[in-house]
Amino acid sequence: MTQIKDKVVWITGASAGIGKATAEQMALKGARLVLSARRKDKLEELKSSLALSEEDVLVLPMDMKDLSSFESAYDTVKRKFGKVDILFNNAGISQRGSVIESTDQVYHELMDVNYWAPVKLTKIVLSDMIAAKSGHFMVTSSLSGKFGSPMRSGYCASKHALHGFYDSLRTEVFKYNIKVTIICPGYINTDISKNALAPDGQKHGKMDTNQEQGLSVQKCASQIVKAVEKNKTEVYMGGKEVFGVYLKRFLPSVLEKILIGQAPK
Repeated sequence: MTQIKDKVVWITGASAGIGKATAEQMALKGARLVLSARRKDKLEELKSSLALSEEDVLVLPMDMKDLSSFESAYDTVKRKFGKVDILFNNAGISQRGSVIESTDQVYHELMDVNYWAPVKLTKIVLSDMIAAKSGHFMVTSSLSGKFGSPMRSGYCASKHALHGFYDSLRTEVFKYNIKVTIICPGYINTDISKNALAPDGQKHGKMDTNQEQGLSVQKCASQIVKAVEKNKTEVYMGGKEVFGVYLKRFLPSVLEKILIGQAPK
């Protein structure tokens, strides 16, 4: 059982959605927080709403596409807290567009934000965790990291890649007492569909019905915190879409028919 109190928790994508809700619940557990996202104003709003002292919160704006800035960002964290106990790679972007219509740039951006950014940040933090023989990596994947679905090919690919990387990492760092938890949300009531990349790289700008009716971010964050406390390796959350994981494993042809039915006519 991992105790969160007094742990230094670095959360990317902390300005909204799952990241923000997780920060709020980590704060209630007594964590010391590093809040990262592009929107400094939103991070400052979140900081002021938390029941934590000034010395226990660091607002650290980051652009997850600017991988060259990650080393200096980590230096800033170490100057403030000296270490990172839990790194939650949560920032990400989704997609709404067919393979034939989506530009190459869309695929590059999805991989940069969803895969290369968390891998880079993980590698930067890893050496110090190994030296300390302690640490916990969390990453937000998706149920789309377990099976593909129409209009999200690049998104699904980036999330599948996360599983390959973090499953491999887990086997390598076990001997150093470092934990790895992969978070796999289904439909969560966030703005992820609004902010998803359309085929031309612009924002999709629409709220999906399934997203709007999805699990609340508060319930999602509660499950995330419990997964960390219990050192879970992988956790699924959402509604009936979670059954897709098991259909993929035991009845793949049934899942395929369902997903084909979801493709645009």
